[in-house]
Amino acid sequence: MKSLRELFRIGKGPSSSHTMGPNNAALIYAKRHPEAKSFEVTLYGSLAATGKGHMTDVAIMDVLSKIAPVNIVWQPKEFLPFHPNGMKFTADGGDEWTVYSVGGGALSEGKTEGDMFASGGDVYEMSKMKDIMAWCDKTGHGYWEYVEQCEGPEIWDYLKEVFDTMQRAVERGIDAEGALPGPLGLARKAVSYYVKSQGYKEGVRYGAALHAYALAVSEENACGGTIVTAPTCGSCGILPAILYEHYHDFKFSEQRVLRALATAGLFGNVVKHNASISGAEVGCQGEVGVACAMAAAAGCQIWGGTPHQIEYAAEMGLEHHLGLTCDPICGLVQIPCIERNAFAATRAADATFFAITSDGNHRISFDHVVEVMKRTGHDLPSLYKETSEGGLALEYDD
Repeated sequence: MKSLRELFRIGKGPSSSHTMGPNNAALIYAKRHPEAKSFEVTLYGSLAATGKGHMTDVAIMDVLSKIAPVNIVWQPKEFLPFHPNGMKFTADGGDEWTVYSVGGGALSEGKTEGDMFASGGDVYEMSKMKDIMAWCDKTGHGYWEYVEQCEGPEIWDYLKEVFDTMQRAVERGIDAEGALPGPLGLARKAVSYYVKSQGYKEGVRYGAALHAYALAVSEENACGGTIVTAPTCGSCGILPAILYEHYHDFKFSEQRVLRALATAGLFGNVVKHNASISGAEVGCQGEVGVACAMAAAAGCQIWGGTPHQIEYAAEMGLEHHLGLTCDPICGLVQIPCIERNAFAATRAADATFFAITSDGNHRISFDHVVEVMKRTGHDLPSLYKETSEGGLALEYDD
């Protein structure tokens, strides 16, 4: 598995696969053709179907148009064989380059499983949670210690930067007002939820504040603000909401929160390596479902859960999102995405305390749910995988 630096990417929303990935691809192609006279970029499948709502063309043109004129060709009905988010770059009518945005801002040329454009090779020897959990049982170490062993102590500086970025996104979001960009005319809700939460009694206040934090980050993402893929832009509000509440409201130490962030990243990495975190490939179960699992694992880590309890929390977070479709209205990361982040944060908290009060024993393993999620995603019709051609998107009447 790759470094957590490849999972937790800091960048601008609204979509890791539709905005960050294509932008990164354009940067790579621009370096190869700094003196080109013209560019043509063909977008395929899900990338084309919801690309305008996600501002895919803007992300590409922001890079290439500084060199030469750019022609964007949309092919929403044509799916390339490797992944639904395919792109073909052409400079001056030649030198075609086909690349895929495979989720979380990552790219692949579709040749082998190991051709990701990452900063380095695999850093984790084990990629199944059952093996990592067995290592924890044998050594007495926790998941975050496995991360440190594989990544080196320098990973903590990066995770500190990740958490700081998450905190800033929450704080900008709970103070911002106005409408979100796009034709839906949605008003920001985080500020209202946060202000109201402060007047509630303690138990209710924490639940309402958790909603506010998740909404805040998701709304920042929808506005193109700087967020962290956790594991994607569309699901970027869930893990920060859990971490922010534990740090600021429950007063856990930063060190404890960073260790929980490392644990969350490990679980997300296992899914990314063995299945997918791309909504265009497996639906929203791979985005919000995985984010919920990561957040549940983080919460359980913070509250002193054993490796078995933490794995159980993550398993529940993903299991109960199996089959979740990706059907954004107008191709925007707004409905149902923003509200879905708030509900998943609550579900993560529920999974944390369900697991922490158990002995950690359960029948269905996290690895098994990851495999089921992958198969379920492949069985879903393309209508429900980020094309806006089915589900909520189809029924929307403006």
